[in-house]
Amino acid sequence: MKIALVKEIEVGENRVALIPDTVARLVKQGLEIWVETGAGEGAFFSDRAYEEAGAQLSSDTAMLWGDSDVVLKVSLPKEQEINQMREGTTLISFLNPLGKPELVQQLANCKVTAFGMELIPRTSRAQSMDALSSQAGVAGYKAVLIAAAALPKFFPMLTTAAGTIKPAKVFVIGAGVAGLQAIATARRLGAVVEAFDIRPAVKEEVQSLGARFVEVTLDEDTVAEGGYAKEVSEASKQRTQELIAEHVQQADIVITTAQVPGKKAPLLVSEEMVQQMKPGSVIVDLAAEQGGNCAGTEAGKDVVRHGVTIIGPINLPSSMPVNASQMYAKNISTLLQYLIKEGQLQLNFDDDIIASTCITHGGEILNQRVKDVLAQMSAAV
Repeated sequence: MKIALVKEIEVGENRVALIPDTVARLVKQGLEIWVETGAGEGAFFSDRAYEEAGAQLSSDTAMLWGDSDVVLKVSLPKEQEINQMREGTTLISFLNPLGKPELVQQLANCKVTAFGMELIPRTSRAQSMDALSSQAGVAGYKAVLIAAAALPKFFPMLTTAAGTIKPAKVFVIGAGVAGLQAIATARRLGAVVEAFDIRPAVKEEVQSLGARFVEVTLDEDTVAEGGYAKEVSEASKQRTQELIAEHVQQADIVITTAQVPGKKAPLLVSEEMVQQMKPGSVIVDLAAEQGGNCAGTEAGKDVVRHGVTIIGPINLPSSMPVNASQMYAKNISTLLQYLIKEGQLQLNFDDDIIASTCITHGGEILNQRVKDVLAQMSAAV
């Protein structure tokens, strides 16, 4: 079986889908690994390191896309890349199927078997394949470092000859993987941390990291399939925003992490809340690419409103490509080994991991949510 590791062409994408260590393990298991020349450069993995791990190098992009059994990527494939794939090839990558359903349709039209890494189920059995969580952890960590660099104050409490300096106050909205890593990082830097989430079940996790959990009681279920936060009613949103406003006003740093796959991010921090924050405060909005959790967020930009710096970073995991690639490579290689039996790809669609993650196969779109989005798009035309 020929597996191709291709070079990312998305501007700003520095990660790579396999690192030399994982290549070496896959080669020992009898898999034939081809690596596109320069594929690991953005993450500081040299071509020589891949060769020493047992991979074969090639600069023939068309061959890698067109003659491989499995193609591995990090970011979404481009239209020209998909068109090079032959019928029956398997693609494993982040695919953003709900946000880019037209790309999924193209994959189906080309009869490519596509696995979306963001659809790995959140179960103990699939934990080592969960790329969405591994990359979210990187984003949460880096978000706090960015905030600390932008804040015109110290993070920890300091006792000096000039007096005692109070610690910074950090408020994290959303206690998923990114939020929990942000909490842990802010605490390590010495800040006083509060965190909010509509899911009461995360209270113990937040407290175990040394943060105070800001709790709201809602008269509806707040947990979606897979343990993610669920979109709630307008009444619940109003109650939530009132509570958030109190804590945003007191914070030096606010980290927002709330995202809904395939939809615009919920607005949690209003213009009025920003206006009530202390001058010099910082907001880092991890939902910037989905429209932002904060009024005034601009994806990829730092803006100042009412004396508050609002940072809307894009693709934060790519800014830490060494460890982000290391974790993603572990996720990918574990999935590969799960799918490949006796040198062949074995697709059992009764298996929850395969059924959840495989989006297209045999010219058909398998994911019902993607089908629904495409149907809505067609009806709107």
